[in-house]
Amino acid sequence: MAPAPPAPRIHWFARLEHRLHVWREGRARRRGRNATVLPFPGYGGPGWVRVLGRVLIVPPQRRGRDGEPASIRGWRSFVGIPVGFASVDVHVGDSTHRVVADRGGVIDTVIRADLEPGWQTFTITVEGQEPIEARAFIVAESTRFGVVSDVDDTVMVTALPRPFIAFWNSFVVDEHARIPVPGMAVLLDQLLRQHPGAPMVYLSTGAWNVAPTLSRFLGRHLFPAGSLLLTDWGPTHDRWFRSGRDHKLTNLRRLATEFPDVKWLLIGDDGQHDEAIYTQFQEEYPDSVAGVAIRRLLPAEAVLAGGRAEMESHDADEAPWVSAEDGAGLRDQLGDAGILH
Repeated sequence: MAPAPPAPRIHWFARLEHRLHVWREGRARRRGRNATVLPFPGYGGPGWVRVLGRVLIVPPQRRGRDGEPASIRGWRSFVGIPVGFASVDVHVGDSTHRVVADRGGVIDTVIRADLEPGWQTFTITVEGQEPIEARAFIVAESTRFGVVSDVDDTVMVTALPRPFIAFWNSFVVDEHARIPVPGMAVLLDQLLRQHPGAPMVYLSTGAWNVAPTLSRFLGRHLFPAGSLLLTDWGPTHDRWFRSGRDHKLTNLRRLATEFPDVKWLLIGDDGQHDEAIYTQFQEEYPDSVAGVAIRRLLPAEAVLAGGRAEMESHDADEAPWVSAEDGAGLRDQLGDAGILH
C-alpha cells in the first residue's frame, strides 16, 4: 500500500498569526471577556441556508446619545480578537445545528433548513451566551434573476487598489465620511423592485472585520439589503495573503452552482479586476449571466486607483455589457439593453 501523502505544510506566517490570536484570546479571557458572534447576512434556497458570521471577543461598543452605535474610525473594526475553531449552535425553528468556525473564527457553512422565500431570521449562540439574531435571504425555486455587486468604487468611493489609500480608507477614515457612488442605490433599488424576490449579493474583497460598518453604510445611504460575501485579509495555509480575484471567482462559481436557473446581473468598476473576473465567469457559466454593468471611475478616482482597466469589446457576448460613470448612466444603458424597464 502506498504511503499517505504528507499533510500540506501551513505557511509560517499563518502559524504566527494563529499563535498571536491564541495569546490575545487568553489575555482577554483572563480579564473576564467572553466570545460573541457577529452574524452576517447570508442566503439560501429550498431546504438549505448558508450561515455566515464570525466568533470574536470584542470590546464594549460605544454608543451615542441617541443610543445608536457611535461613529468609529476604520481601525476599530480590526481590534476584535477572533476565536478560532469555536463551536457554535445555529437554531432554526425547532432544530439546532452544531457548526465549527475556522482558524480565523469565520463561520461559513450550509445547514439543512426549510424556510419561506425572502428574508428570514434564526439565532446563533456560542459558549452559552445570549442568542444572537441572524438573517438570510431565501431564494425561491421560481426565481430567475439576481444581482451581484462589487462594493469598493462601485457603491462606495474608496479608490481601493492603491495600498496607501486602502490603508487610509480601511483604518483611518471615519465611517460617516465614506461617500456613496451617485445613483447606485437608486439603480439597485429599481432592479429589485422590477424583479421581486431577486437575491441581492454584495461581493467584495473587503475584510469581514468591516461588515458591521459596511452594513450601516448601506442602510444609511438607502442601498437595498443584501447578503455580504467578504473575505479574511490574513494569510492562508500556503501564501501571505488571500487572493481577491480567487475570492470573487470562487463565490461567483458557487452561486452559479447553487442557483443554476438564476441569471445574474454583475456590477463592478474598471479600477480593479472586475471586468477580467466577470469575463472569465461568463466564459465558464454563460447561462448564468444576465448582463454586466461596469462603473467607470472618474479621472481623479482613476489616478488614486493607479489607473483603470482597458475595456475590451464584448459585442459578440450573448449577455449585454454596459458602462457609465454613475448609477444614473448605468440605469439608462441597462434600459437600452432591455434589462431595466
